[in-house]
Amino acid sequence: MNGITKFSIPAIAVLMLAACGSDNDDPVVVVEPPPPPPPPASTYVRVHHAVADAPDVNVLVNGNAALEGVPFGASSEVLELEEASYSIQVDGILPDGSTATVIGPADVDLGGDMRYEVFAVGKVSDGSIQPLIFANDFSAVTAGNARVEVVHAAPDAPAVDIFVTAPGADLSAEAAVTTLAFLDNSGQVEVPAGEYQIRVTVAGEPASVVYDSGAVTLPDGADLVVAAVANTMTGASPIALQIADGSGATVLPDVNAGADIRVVHASADAPAVDVTVNNAASPAIADLAFLDATGFINLPAADYLIDVAAAGGDPVVLDDVPLALSTSDKLSVYAVGALGDGSLTLAAVTDMQRRVSTEAQIQLVHASPSAGDVDIYVTATDDISEAQPAFSAVPFNPEALASTGYVSLLPGDYVVTVTLAGTKTAAIGPIPLTLEGGGIYTAAAVDMTGGGLPPQLILLDDLAPAQ
Repeated sequence: MNGITKFSIPAIAVLMLAACGSDNDDPVVVVEPPPPPPPPASTYVRVHHAVADAPDVNVLVNGNAALEGVPFGASSEVLELEEASYSIQVDGILPDGSTATVIGPADVDLGGDMRYEVFAVGKVSDGSIQPLIFANDFSAVTAGNARVEVVHAAPDAPAVDIFVTAPGADLSAEAAVTTLAFLDNSGQVEVPAGEYQIRVTVAGEPASVVYDSGAVTLPDGADLVVAAVANTMTGASPIALQIADGSGATVLPDVNAGADIRVVHASADAPAVDVTVNNAASPAIADLAFLDATGFINLPAADYLIDVAAAGGDPVVLDDVPLALSTSDKLSVYAVGALGDGSLTLAAVTDMQRRVSTEAQIQLVHASPSAGDVDIYVTATDDISEAQPAFSAVPFNPEALASTGYVSLLPGDYVVTVTLAGTKTAAIGPIPLTLEGGGIYTAAAVDMTGGGLPPQLILLDDLAPAQ
């Protein structure tokens, strides 16, 4: 009996070639090429900057900048990539424009149809910065629901319980959604869209609320990653919430954070003063002398009326000056101008709140009515003969005090010199300053005691805690 002959793949190929080279009219056997492999599946990545004392960062993927200048509290959009192994690196941006690598480069395998959350967590000050990466299936939110995943990214906060309740619910009758220690995450939880209150307590102690969001709305279809991060704003809470929604992030302070203000006596011809809030029977600040400043005082967010009187209460020199304070404001209120010519007023300047360990931050405020426009030099030595001013023609405006804004400098020794605009003749200084990493400083130019020139500086340390 004739059997069936089996040919190997090479043998089949030889027969095909032989057929192609023959002179007969037999049909040519054509072998179709194999189909191309399927394209790589997509993978999805979102990056979160949760290191409170770190500068802005660049995020590099395979050595190329994928995100640039990402500030603390920010989250990227959801980035779509091909599934593969990637090298990820995070570089901090220093004040001179150079960079320092703080994470990586590290190889990370990113699988298809997954969404990866990549957090930078820890602290620059103790060298504990590290990546925190977790993943979830890439899927849609159930209609009518919001999806939330909570992450503990505050290195100095203890283990906590997270409560997500109807606004005003009694926590003693509620169960925590999750309990998290630093670096833990809750996994994804869906809840009906609506209005909620998020409260955080020390683990096992429902009466010890350390953070309260107040009433917040979780919209239908929202897909949120909520990170507890170190509080760099006002208030006593150790944390704030960094809420990423896929297009960016917002940082939500504690609803009771209030505002921090301090008062600076910068009017050279005014006596020591008392400051009264909302026409109270006794002053909130008593006997504040020229060149002096209070510490920061925490007040509830509200509208206030401020009275300023000579120490002892008489005469009143400023009556019912309105001051509106919003949650997380941090302001210095300057008594500025001259009492003698009736130009005395109150003017507020916004102050920096967040320390950055890799830099010193300094602002200069022009509060000297006699000086006119000034140039400000910040140099390595006291020789400004060939230097260009860091700030030119800074004006005096008693109702909207001119500030340079905060300038970031590498920690070190500097010399500050203030000249009348367009000259090299020092009106203030040269004043040597040692600026420390993580330091926040304000220097206010004011008239000489009693008024007139030469001006002088009030040096303020902005890191004093609020009272």
